[in-house]
Amino acid sequence: MDTYNRVMDLVIGALWSTPTFFVLLGTGVLFTVWSKFIQYRALTHGVKVLRGAYDDKDDPGAINHFQALSAALSGTVGLGNIGGVALAIGIGGPGALFWMWVTGFLGMAIKAVEVTLAMIYRDTSDPDNPHGGAMYVIKRGFGDRVGGWARPVAWSIGAVFCVTLLVSTMTGGNMFQAWNVASITNTYFGVPTVFTGVVLAMITGVVIIGGIKRIGDVAGRLVPFMCGLYLLAGVVVLIVKAADVPALLALVVREAFSPTEAAGSFIGATAWFGLTTGLRRALFSNEAGQGTSPIAHSAAKTDEPVREGVVAGLEPFIDTCLVCTLTALVILVTGTWNREAAGDFGGEIALVEGESGAFEIRGDTAPEHLPELPAPDVWTAGNAFFLVAEVEETSGDTGSNLVRVPGALVDDGEGGLRIAWGSLPAEAADGATLVGKGVYRDLVGAALTGLAYDRAIPGLGKWLVTAACWLFAISTLISWAYYGEQGVIYLFGDRAVTAYKLVFCLATVVVTLPDFIRTDTQLGNLADLGTGVMLVANVPIILAMGYQAMNAFSDYFARMRSGSMAPPRKTPPFTDVVEGRDVE
Repeated sequence: MDTYNRVMDLVIGALWSTPTFFVLLGTGVLFTVWSKFIQYRALTHGVKVLRGAYDDKDDPGAINHFQALSAALSGTVGLGNIGGVALAIGIGGPGALFWMWVTGFLGMAIKAVEVTLAMIYRDTSDPDNPHGGAMYVIKRGFGDRVGGWARPVAWSIGAVFCVTLLVSTMTGGNMFQAWNVASITNTYFGVPTVFTGVVLAMITGVVIIGGIKRIGDVAGRLVPFMCGLYLLAGVVVLIVKAADVPALLALVVREAFSPTEAAGSFIGATAWFGLTTGLRRALFSNEAGQGTSPIAHSAAKTDEPVREGVVAGLEPFIDTCLVCTLTALVILVTGTWNREAAGDFGGEIALVEGESGAFEIRGDTAPEHLPELPAPDVWTAGNAFFLVAEVEETSGDTGSNLVRVPGALVDDGEGGLRIAWGSLPAEAADGATLVGKGVYRDLVGAALTGLAYDRAIPGLGKWLVTAACWLFAISTLISWAYYGEQGVIYLFGDRAVTAYKLVFCLATVVVTLPDFIRTDTQLGNLADLGTGVMLVANVPIILAMGYQAMNAFSDYFARMRSGSMAPPRKTPPFTDVVEGRDVE
């Protein structure tokens, strides 16, 4: 496992090197300026389109604009908004939120462009099951238009995108979601993680058998409910802590451009680490530039590609500027990101250098020595925690010389529990000494968000955040299952879909097996791998073809200003839009 983690660190480091961030930010700025701030059109005209003012049952496609956005949001508004944001703040500090805002704003332009391109080149030969995405943009927009040698080249580029799509489907779109739900359910209720994985796999399997129409139908009902419920809970917490919010927002802006010092469970972060962490988590959450959402939007009923493009521009705003921001503010305003220790370890322990050169804790392993948790929480098998140690060398990421020394409660083989102490890697442990005996619960991802809600209103995290995690994860799993299915169809045809669905559901179970993932770094790597490989494949496509989206924007809005476009009809009842009856 150590070898695997080292390889993953190298791969992630290559995918998320400095040029990656400059390319992504540059692409967002380019499309924002080139499109004359399409973000404004998304927030105005996009809302009108979303409400059904332009829905027409005779247009090509399978679902209406609202259902298409819901299907895409069900893939983006997931555990990235609960677990991913917690990771960003937990290791990157308050400044990471500022860079999430920047990414969300620029992502609106990127999303509008990539979805408009997908709508221009989608395949509607089967009206009930349209196909679209970056693979069809390059295949039909370049290969078929140029012909000859360009066809196999374009197909191959599309195939590379589909391979990265499948990697991202299995990691960020599947395993990241399932692991977070299993983790928080185990933390609060002691449910074995693998049991959660089995239940998620069964629910997902039942839904995805029905294809995009069933996914759109489920998402159209589930997404508004789960977003509304989660946003309401977050607003309640912020109202309770309203006096602290102004100073907190000032802290977010200040820390975006300066190092964040270590405090409590937070071991420090440089300004650059906060920036890169915020960008990674925001991109993982809203998926701008990955090329996934265009696959869902391509099923929308419309004969105007730009209409679905401006609707898609709302995704990063809803996902990042609303849902992610609310999660981050709750974690920050409750002091969960730099929380105090649960208490001191009551036994005898020492940090010593082992034969391999790694420093490890030796001493008492009886769970009775752990500090008592606030009621009703209790220590259970699988719970992780850490102590803080000081080393000689300062970390380039944290800007400090503090590191975490991990520990966990495991089965002792005799029906009881014992403490399994971890160790520090030799390269990070020169002269390591413990900084006191304070025990911090190692709450990774969604579990950290749950604690934040509980610190504001006891019991809120345990019940509401756990319920939200289940809803968010189910919605994300079904959407990403569809994304991966479209990649499989492009590569292998319909004959491989059944086998793919079985593998997808199996992966949901495998990731919840004990000890598959233990740390926030491993969890972050799982998300970053899928996001990174898709960006490498998709961004060159949208940059090369982006001028066609800009031409489409100019033509569409010129026709709208001149009055040559058919005027919008009276918006149908909202219930009809949600259930898709306005296009039946």
